Amino acid sequence: MSTLRNFTAALLLVFAGAAFAQTASTVTVRGTIEAISEDGSLSVKARSGEMVTVRMKPDLPVALVVPATLADVKPGAFIGVAALPGADGVLKALEVHIFPEAMRGTGEGYRAFDLAPNSSMTNGALAARVEGVDGPTLTVAYHGGSQTIHIDAKAPIVGFEPGSRADLKPGAAMIARGPRAADGAIEAVRVIVGKDGLTPPM
Repeated sequence: MSTLRNFTAALLLVFAGAAFAQTASTVTVRGTIEAISEDGSLSVKARSGEMVTVRMKPDLPVALVVPATLADVKPGAFIGVAALPGADGVLKALEVHIFPEAMRGTGEGYRAFDLAPNSSMTNGALAARVEGVDGPTLTVAYHGGSQTIHIDAKAPIVGFEPGSRADLKPGAAMIARGPRAADGAIEAVRVIVGKDGLTPPM
């Protein structure tokens, strides 16, 4: 039970509120672990190319991002979809993540996201699915509204599993969020890592 609680806590920290939105007090680092120091801090090569030190408290929970498929996106599932506006006015998915049932309602709604310029994040329940030649179109419903989002074959789909500090190893792709310390390091309060070489797409 403690593993499950830690796993849920890790994901709550990741996806609560603005879900990795960049603010004046917090920084999001998406990158690959290059090295681990004796004190447990991580040297991370960010996607931008810069090297960043990420410090973690010993009891900070870790969540794993694992592969999933469209078949796992079932009616009523609580999902998150990062998307960009399409020329036809329909949102085009950048990625889809499937929340564990224990996290239903986390970050529910539609808002701006920092994955790409003009990107958005929609967290809600799958209310409808219309199949198309180039992929399905989903209706994601949340309190007060809904969004229609097209999913093509290139959009990665992932789920989550409990992880541990042992999953934080050189070569692993991760996302961390937290305040920047005076020495430039990130004091992580949220960490997720890709399983078996997977790069977290969110």
